[in-house]
Amino acid sequence: MAERTSTGLLTMMLEPTPAVAMTLPAEVREKLAELELELSEGDITQKGYEKKRGKLLAPYIPQIQGVDPSLQIDNRIQASSQAVLPGSKHNKSRAANTRDERFRSDLHTEAVQAALAKYKERKMPMPSKRRSVLVQSSVEACTPPDTSSASEDEGSLRRQGRLATSTPYQGHGHLAVEHWFNRVIQGSSTSSSASSTSSHPGGRSVTTTNTTAHAALNANAAATALADLMAHTQLDNHSAPPDVTGLSERSSLHAERPQVASVRGVSRGYIHHTSVMETADGVPVNSRVSSKIQQLLNTLKRPKRPPLREFFVDDFEELLDVQQIDPNQPKPEGQHTSPLEGEPLGVVNNWPPSLPAALQRWGATQPKSPCLTALDNAGKPVYTLTYGKLWTRSQKLAYTLLNKLSTRNEPLLMPGDRVALVFPNNDPVMFMVAFYGCLLAELVPVPIEVPLTRKDAGSQQIGFLLGSCGVTLALTTDACQKGLPKAQTGEVATFKGWPRLLWFVTDGKHVVKPPKDWHPPIREASNDIAYIEYKTSKEGSTMGITVSHSAMLAHCHALTQACGYTEAETITNVLDFKREAGLWHGVLTSVMNRMHVISIPYSLMKVNPLSWIQKVHTYKARVAVVKSRDMHWSLLAQRDQRDVSLSSLRMLIVADGANPWSISSCDAFLNVFQARGLRPEVICPCASSSEAMTVAIRRPPELGVPPPGKAVLSMGGLSHSVIRVDTEEKLSVLTVQDVGQVMPGALVCVVRVEGTPYLCQTDEVGEICVNSGSTGVAYYGLPGMTKNIFETIPVTSSGIPVSDRPFTRTSLLGFVGPDSLVFVVGKMDGLMVVSGRRHNADDVVATALAVEPMKFVYRGRIAVFSLSVLHDERIVVVAEQRPDASEEDSFQWMSRVLQAIDSIHQVGVYCLALVPANTLPKAPLGGIHISETKQRFLEGALHPCNVLMCPHTCVTNLPKPRQKQPEVGPASMIVGNLVAGKRIAQACGRDVAQLEDNDQFLYIQDVLQWRAQATPDHPLFLVLNAKGTVASTASCLQLHKRAERVATALMGRLNTGDHVALVYPPGIDLIATFYGCLYAGCVPVTVRPPHPQNLATTLPTVKMIVEVSKSVCILTTQAIMKLLKSKEAAAAVDTKSWPMVLDTDDLPRKKSPQMYKPPTPEMLAYLDFSVSTTGILAGVKMSHAATSALCRSIKLQCELYPSRQIAICLDPYCGLGFALWCLCSVYSGHQSILVPPLELESNASLWLAAVSQYKVRVTFCSYSVMEMCTKGLGSQTEALRLRNVNLSCVRTCMVVAEERPRIALTQSFSKIFKDLGLSSRAVSTTFGCRVNVAICLQGTAGPDPTTVYVDMRALRHDRVRLVERGSPHSLPLMESGKILPGVKVIIANTETKGPLGDSHLGEVWVSSPHNATGYYTVYGEEALHADHFNTKLSFGDTQTVWARTGYLGFLRRTDLTDASGERHDALYVVGSLDETLELRGMRYHPIDIETSVIRSHKSIAECAVFTWTNLLVVVVELEGSEQEALDLVALVTNVVLEEHYLIVGVVVVVDPGVIPINSRGEKQRMHLRDGFLADQLDPIYVAYNM
Repeated sequence: MAERTSTGLLTMMLEPTPAVAMTLPAEVREKLAELELELSEGDITQKGYEKKRGKLLAPYIPQIQGVDPSLQIDNRIQASSQAVLPGSKHNKSRAANTRDERFRSDLHTEAVQAALAKYKERKMPMPSKRRSVLVQSSVEACTPPDTSSASEDEGSLRRQGRLATSTPYQGHGHLAVEHWFNRVIQGSSTSSSASSTSSHPGGRSVTTTNTTAHAALNANAAATALADLMAHTQLDNHSAPPDVTGLSERSSLHAERPQVASVRGVSRGYIHHTSVMETADGVPVNSRVSSKIQQLLNTLKRPKRPPLREFFVDDFEELLDVQQIDPNQPKPEGQHTSPLEGEPLGVVNNWPPSLPAALQRWGATQPKSPCLTALDNAGKPVYTLTYGKLWTRSQKLAYTLLNKLSTRNEPLLMPGDRVALVFPNNDPVMFMVAFYGCLLAELVPVPIEVPLTRKDAGSQQIGFLLGSCGVTLALTTDACQKGLPKAQTGEVATFKGWPRLLWFVTDGKHVVKPPKDWHPPIREASNDIAYIEYKTSKEGSTMGITVSHSAMLAHCHALTQACGYTEAETITNVLDFKREAGLWHGVLTSVMNRMHVISIPYSLMKVNPLSWIQKVHTYKARVAVVKSRDMHWSLLAQRDQRDVSLSSLRMLIVADGANPWSISSCDAFLNVFQARGLRPEVICPCASSSEAMTVAIRRPPELGVPPPGKAVLSMGGLSHSVIRVDTEEKLSVLTVQDVGQVMPGALVCVVRVEGTPYLCQTDEVGEICVNSGSTGVAYYGLPGMTKNIFETIPVTSSGIPVSDRPFTRTSLLGFVGPDSLVFVVGKMDGLMVVSGRRHNADDVVATALAVEPMKFVYRGRIAVFSLSVLHDERIVVVAEQRPDASEEDSFQWMSRVLQAIDSIHQVGVYCLALVPANTLPKAPLGGIHISETKQRFLEGALHPCNVLMCPHTCVTNLPKPRQKQPEVGPASMIVGNLVAGKRIAQACGRDVAQLEDNDQFLYIQDVLQWRAQATPDHPLFLVLNAKGTVASTASCLQLHKRAERVATALMGRLNTGDHVALVYPPGIDLIATFYGCLYAGCVPVTVRPPHPQNLATTLPTVKMIVEVSKSVCILTTQAIMKLLKSKEAAAAVDTKSWPMVLDTDDLPRKKSPQMYKPPTPEMLAYLDFSVSTTGILAGVKMSHAATSALCRSIKLQCELYPSRQIAICLDPYCGLGFALWCLCSVYSGHQSILVPPLELESNASLWLAAVSQYKVRVTFCSYSVMEMCTKGLGSQTEALRLRNVNLSCVRTCMVVAEERPRIALTQSFSKIFKDLGLSSRAVSTTFGCRVNVAICLQGTAGPDPTTVYVDMRALRHDRVRLVERGSPHSLPLMESGKILPGVKVIIANTETKGPLGDSHLGEVWVSSPHNATGYYTVYGEEALHADHFNTKLSFGDTQTVWARTGYLGFLRRTDLTDASGERHDALYVVGSLDETLELRGMRYHPIDIETSVIRSHKSIAECAVFTWTNLLVVVVELEGSEQEALDLVALVTNVVLEEHYLIVGVVVVVDPGVIPINSRGEKQRMHLRDGFLADQLDPIYVAYNM
């Protein structure tokens, strides 16, 4: 116990040293022990404990202080060194024993310590968490460390320091801290608080000395110091962060981005005056986050992967790596085993023919003989049931059940019916009467737990069992019935999933005496069902195991013989009497032999763990039936019991002796109690399972048996199911004890776990199978499972059946050792097969519990289970942490556990989660309900307070990274295309028809002048406000006049060709000033006005557009003008540097001078600025010719004429939205009803109501508008119908987008508004981009948009593979509308620039008269992007000039016909090239990953992904309580692994609305990325996956 040497002095003073302990009076010591237990049980808080403890010790502390401090320390050191000596085991310190009993093993603890010592310090980034999520109390508010565990460094660093300095002995205090620090530095595995060295690629290694350690006492300070250290180290070398995956990102992508000026925070030009250093790809480094990611990168060791094959076969399927079998792994070498027979069942004279017959005999012949003594919570005997009483009361109950319960004159119960027994654990008497009453009435009892709440863990499954057994009646006691949850009617509530039950109280007045002539039928034991015992499987389902009368009798016989039971023996039973060993020994076999059972309830054990030992002593019991836990608990409290003697025991049956860790409890118990008369040979572990009942038990010494055996096995061997005793790796061994010999009359064999049940070899672990008359018979109502488990036929290696009788599988994994002793090394339920190796959940729990500080885990409550993720099992460890644990403690403990499990079991943990104390679902007797825990974990309902995921280390079966092939030359491409017989993928819209009446106008401003003369009063525009009323209108003449006034104002002030920024809210002012600029020969630039409530983020964008576009003047309204020059604005930008600002509210009416006439249509008409989804501000130049051509195409496609009305709910500042809002009405003469999207925020139905009111046939909207309608109006369709909103007039409703169509959204929109008459065919999408704002648009003629399903895995390899709807990995893609007239589209290979065939994925190139003529940039980077606008194919048609859209897509010829009669070519857009993530050599589209993530949990409102240094970062918006934040980490990681074969590097949980979205409703992922790296997101939680 060397770990006890270092502690603060204060704790030493309170912890009585051995010398002083002797001086404390016995009653004080007893009270201390009780306190200790209360604390470990959670019945008292830490503070309460310390207060009471302090009170108890107060009178004795002065004596301690009298001792010279130096002596005191010596004293302690002696004590601790003494504890290490093998002889002084009973001197063991109390703190060391407070772990969970199941897994006490000093051997193991030492192994874990040694394993951790081997690890060198490996830094891990600590997850960061918002303060409010820290449900646990903060460090400052913590009480000082738990004084009872003076051995562990529990508190955070700060607490240690405070304690030390507050002691009277300052000097020693400092020593202690220093000592502690040194220890952390030398021995701790991942203490991120006191790092010894921290070296970085290219950085210097920095050593913290003890003095710095002093300075960094505060844990947080240490953490920040570390982060700073990392940031500086990185600054030293200005290098880009290392690449983890070994695949560098394609650098060409960076070059292709139109990086005009990024709107991210500051434009590139301004960077010089900020002190932000950047890494190679422009990311600021001095932020906490980037240093953490850097830490993560340094931590991620490459997973152990087999080397790549020489050549990568570029197949469609991404094959998951199959784990190659290691040729060196151990294989069994022994002989083949043969079945092992137990001794024959002896013939007993006068043995009763059945259990009821035995009861009848004892009830008649020995009525005064005691049968069962029940105790209360104080340990006093409450009632002793005699055999006479048991017999008469059972008869009464049997008679009543059969004759007095009836429905409509039919008896309610018939012999053979199932009845539920619902009795609390402290009432064995009533249970026994009910059980035997059922047997006498020939009813089948089904004992279950008392349901405490309506949502008990696993309660629904119990209900399912009762339903499938056809149970209609439940027996219970009066007290218990009163405590059950009640419905309003006062009856017992119906529990979730339970059938309707009648509740019958067995100790009430309804139980009547049978008439003299009534006798229960006492028959010989038959094969009819006697009782049903419930069992919960690994998956959480509950099965009922049926036990026949004959099996019940045979099992009693076998147990009597194996245990040497004799008549009238006394036995103490600590186990649950309703099932398994507690039932077999304490209710059934005891009655067979007229034994006296002392039943010790669980509630008494909690109050007094020694009670069972005291009762053995008091009643001179010969036998005790316990679990390891009971032995362990009694060790905690034994010090003060000098006067108990266990010499009467001839058998101490350890019911869970098959648990590999019970050996340590047995040894420790023997060490202490041998002095109290316990003989070593009476400890009898046994192995049993619900299906096979008792399988083996160590016989009591008087039966003359071989000595017990111990085996020290190599864990590595066990993981391959091989038994190897000697091992070089001394750390990873498992010590197991035998569970004795096979039961009398049984035949046992060990078979292979998977596949055909072949007999194992002698050195191989397998599942133990039993054939005997005393096993369960079946799972009730489950014939298929019954056949697998109860009717196994083991075969020899040559395939010959071992026996003609079927065997029952016990679910115990083990082997038969020397002397025919049975050894068990694990259970099937806890078996986890990871990459072909087997691990036992219990072993992993034991390793975790042996990690210092041991008391970190609250009451040792740890659950370990495995999940199947990506075709392999993954290990998950969930532990309850102590209420006072700090973040630092938790993280440190977690990282140690990972390392311990890794080195001892050679297996990675996928997820380690800590939950607050007392929150894991409990099993009936206080253990953890594993399957329920797993269920909650998978549903995201566990609410952990700390999570560490390690997918990088343990997922080793990912598909191999794809490697690029050497380039293929154009010639072979052509040949390839010809050979494949593919059509080259190109398509075009209709030919632009001959010039129509107004097509002689090449300039849009001429059209307006012409309309003002020809149809002056024709209404062109109508703007609606939030109330749905008309806010303003404009006819042709009005618009012309307003434009003239603007032109007049400009002409005196500006020169021809000057750029003018128009900063207006959506409305007619914007349109009028646009034409005013054209009249004056200026170039308009429309800019979205800043948001008054959000100047800080919106104003810089305005400023940037104004500067980048080189605008010499800003036109705006008075209100906005004030805003631009306000104090608030000055805080966001330099307001002094605005160009001239004019407000156009009250312009004078002057006669305008001559209108400006552009010399050629190729002149610049306007600039269109937009922020792309990658966060880049790109302005494109639109010439007069392109502007007119755009309007003409849209006019033809949508059949727009002056008599038409269209409704537009779009932002009017860029792209197609601008064209529809400002240009098209003037060109085609139709009336536009303009609905500003902002108004929908206060009135969601505005747009749809307008469409209905004006009977609009064609309408346009954006995705954000559609989303507002689906979310805001989804439940209000009925109300809208009452307001006469009718959408049956709509022929086409087009969503204006620059992305892949969002099918889910358009479909739900169509579904919701179908009730209002919206045709399912009406909704479609458009597609445009920077080089051409309108490539596709559904229009009014032509076939409906088609949808295809493609294989997502093929898409990652840049291939299109069409699949059926609903097939796995399928992704629906909807055509993006029809290609516009005059537009030609071709699909080109992004690398070779060659044309591709039909249904091949490539970049969409477009050629059309309305292409933009180029980017308008500020840094003269036009050359860089020139090829975006004029590219030629590398072969094939090398003459046409194309513009590259930057989007991936494919063309597919459909069977539909176009308006022209040709077959229709559909264009499918997959996504933007700039947005794609290149990971593992494959191309991913963020939206696909995001869709999976959003589906993974109901509380994820939105999600965005991006990469940083080849780590995938997933940001999720949490809609729900912050407690759910950490639930999402594992679910997100799982779903991305399963569906995309990617490992998530960082999961960031943020508040709703944090993910930035542009006006088109597209996510701005790059903004988000920069915000994350600059630490501006205020995340709720950031998890760094290891």
